[in-house]
Amino acid sequence: MRIAVTGSIATDHLMTFPGRFTDHLVPGELSNVSLSFLADTLEVRRGGAAANIAYGLGQLGLSPVLVGAVGPDFADYQVHLKEHGVDTDSVHVSPTAQTARFVCTTDRAQNQIATFYAGAMAEARTLALAPVAERLGGLDLVLISPNDPEAMVRHTEECRRLGIPFAADPSQQLARLDPQAVRTLVDGADRLFTNAYESVLVRESTGWTSGQILDRVGSWVTTLGADGVRIERAGEPAVTVPATRVREAADPTGVGDAFRAGFLAGLAADLPEPTAARLGCVLAGLALEAPGPQEYVLDRTTVTARLVEGYGEPAAAALVPFLEAAL
Repeated sequence: MRIAVTGSIATDHLMTFPGRFTDHLVPGELSNVSLSFLADTLEVRRGGAAANIAYGLGQLGLSPVLVGAVGPDFADYQVHLKEHGVDTDSVHVSPTAQTARFVCTTDRAQNQIATFYAGAMAEARTLALAPVAERLGGLDLVLISPNDPEAMVRHTEECRRLGIPFAADPSQQLARLDPQAVRTLVDGADRLFTNAYESVLVRESTGWTSGQILDRVGSWVTTLGADGVRIERAGEPAVTVPATRVREAADPTGVGDAFRAGFLAGLAADLPEPTAARLGCVLAGLALEAPGPQEYVLDRTTVTARLVEGYGEPAAAALVPFLEAAL
């Protein structure tokens, strides 16, 4: 299965604050917030939603195609992605703008305050999918992950025109997308990915009920943090897959991206959605234990052990043929 992942490619500047943000929010003064948090640590990591997802897919042997825009500072990052099985030949390099930056502070309760600078990502709106499909002899799925808003709409409309199945992952950009753009991204998606809060935003932005959204997508996959993931299809009972146990949380950045990689890899192997979700939850747990979104490393022994621990021997056995081929 040939998957193209469109979206952000960024450098993450990740800081930790030893207290809780909520302890410094004064009731009645939230319209005049002026806060500065002294961070204990700073880690500079490779990130960006599309690159994070492609990294996970690459580790699972899928050779995903990354489609996005970066700056001339991308050379080392590109080598890293290629070494982890990612096709970067469709990444556009801006001659002037720098690669996007994600600056995020995480408190001890795993709450985050972040700022994203688009940089070269704004040039993603100029990219077309047709040359990518032509270069590869076709695409089986395009994931539309957070990106320049115009690029997200363009890629979605191009998928419809070319007859390529697409998955919608509007995520952080729901705050920037107008209602019609959100409807465009969602309507006809093979899969819709949100977290619990984003699921509310999608309903509010589109003006559609949950039932109306389900009538427009193949399935709706909602990540629920420590409660796992919920999978919904029109006319069918919702299925909830619990999360796996986490040894010690290091950094929540990119955890949802790791889930998407595992889930899509499972679908690419023609596994049922709940089975694919279990693989996604294992990757999410491993990513949460790592100090950055592309720092976790997959091996068959660890992944199998986490599957057995979280879901039992039969559930792990369903993934053994895939794991043997991928890892």
